[in-house]
Amino acid sequence: MAGRDLLQRHEDNPLLTVDDIPYRCNTVFNGSPVKIDDGYLMLLRVEGQQGYSFFSIARSPDGIHFTADDAPAMLPASEGPWQMWEEGGIEDPRITRFDGTYYILYTATSRYGHYIALASTEDFEAFTRIAVISGPGNKDGVLFPDRIRGLYARLDRPFGNGVGSVWVSYSPDLIHWGRSRIVFRPRPRFWDSYRVGASAPPIRTDWGWLEIYHGVRMTSSGPIYRIGAIMLDLQDPSRVVGHGPLPLLSPREDYERIGDVGNVVFACGAVVEDDGQVKIYYGAADTAICVATAPMERIIASCFE
Repeated sequence: MAGRDLLQRHEDNPLLTVDDIPYRCNTVFNGSPVKIDDGYLMLLRVEGQQGYSFFSIARSPDGIHFTADDAPAMLPASEGPWQMWEEGGIEDPRITRFDGTYYILYTATSRYGHYIALASTEDFEAFTRIAVISGPGNKDGVLFPDRIRGLYARLDRPFGNGVGSVWVSYSPDLIHWGRSRIVFRPRPRFWDSYRVGASAPPIRTDWGWLEIYHGVRMTSSGPIYRIGAIMLDLQDPSRVVGHGPLPLLSPREDYERIGDVGNVVFACGAVVEDDGQVKIYYGAADTAICVATAPMERIIASCFE
């Protein structure tokens, strides 16, 4: 394949910037997409001018041209028991459709740290908070779209000894989680040597669970965030069956290199089209939302290089 990256950026990138949000805010990034009957919907992370993040919705007939709703969809709780967890904002939603319900794992932030929280919606009009489902120092939670050995499963990224690695955990009810096992960790000397984290909800393939993740390498001028892929066993996702050496996408364009946080491409979701093309939506420099595509077979093959 010609070019420097396996994923090919769409010519209309960036798809969404602050200029596309119909109310005052600072940035928009890290949106999680779903394909619905009449098109596409993306739950956006919007950072307000106050400094904290909340969620808004954008809609599209083709997955490229999005129109943002006139008002936010979900704000941090300002009262009640959830206020303690969300006083610093809500960040980086990841949507999984499961048994007809859309579940949203997101990061709740407060003076006590980062936690994974769970909400649900049937229609993206009303959102129900379900539970805070992790201890402090955890984020990047994604829910598998199927049960594994009768249990719900998720990937997350807790910190231990200053290192962020990806783990898998299981639950009978989406609230109580355990049986945690490590899946993969940063790889010394590689592009993901500093930090790794789950990005898109896992995608079932004939080869295993395809996980689109983010990896970070620390440099003398700061971190560089890239997008990668890894293949996990269908029955035991703690077992890696394929993990290629190269990223799928690296920050190269000005809109990926220059922004509130430079040198960042950070996926939060993917849509698999009927023709086998995969649209991966990603935040660019914590300042815009973009999309890049590749055939599914190429992404799978990259895991086994």
